Amino acid sequence: MQNQKKARFWEIDALRGCAILMMITYHVLYDLWFFGLVPVNVHTGFWRYWAFSTAGLFLFLVGVSLTISRSRYPGAMPAELYRKFAVRGAGLFLLGMGITAVTWIYPGRGFILFGILHSIGLSIIIAPLFFRLRRANLVLGALVIAAGGWVASIEGPLWLLWIGIHPATFVSFDYEPLVPWFGVVLLGLYAGATVFPDGRRRIRFPTIAPLPVVPLCMLGRHSLLLYILHQPVIIAILYLLAEFGGIFPGYPG
Repeated sequence: MQNQKKARFWEIDALRGCAILMMITYHVLYDLWFFGLVPVNVHTGFWRYWAFSTAGLFLFLVGVSLTISRSRYPGAMPAELYRKFAVRGAGLFLLGMGITAVTWIYPGRGFILFGILHSIGLSIIIAPLFFRLRRANLVLGALVIAAGGWVASIEGPLWLLWIGIHPATFVSFDYEPLVPWFGVVLLGLYAGATVFPDGRRRIRFPTIAPLPVVPLCMLGRHSLLLYILHQPVIIAILYLLAEFGGIFPGYPG
């Protein structure tokens, strides 16, 4: 399988960098709320939609990036190509399981069982089955998203958690089941095939990223590392501010 190396699209990196900043902003506020340091409910109103928009942007870009990645293996056999994406998706899913294990231990008041990394990993495994649908992905994506509210109303066993069905008592710090979130990936597949047909820009953009968005591009290129590290860094900073700065006297450490 030959990989046709092509330059990265800076606009995708920049959008992913925006998603990183949105995620960090939300998680700083979430941690402050979780430890009782700010009287803001991050689960309702503006911040709830902020969190949804952040997850949606990440997953949409997953779909866009997958279509571009697919175009770089024009002569690949379907089974060979699927194996490539399955390995990549499985790796991300295992990272998600690692986060499940860590959050089971700390902070001890809940954990992440099927969060954004689990969802992205499983979506990457499934998405190649939809590459050839192109325009139909727009309709399918909308249907999966529309089904989200209905599926969420169904109570069921915990092993159906990945679909969106779970016991009424289920609580998680982060939860992005395939219904509705795989629908956003399908919209990304459609957008990627439309805006970047055969891995090339259909819309004219500058070849080099404008200087003001270069920092965003840098964040976007290291999104996985930043995702893994940002929460420990945020918690460490809060601890230091509480321990040595006296800013958060109620912080439990």
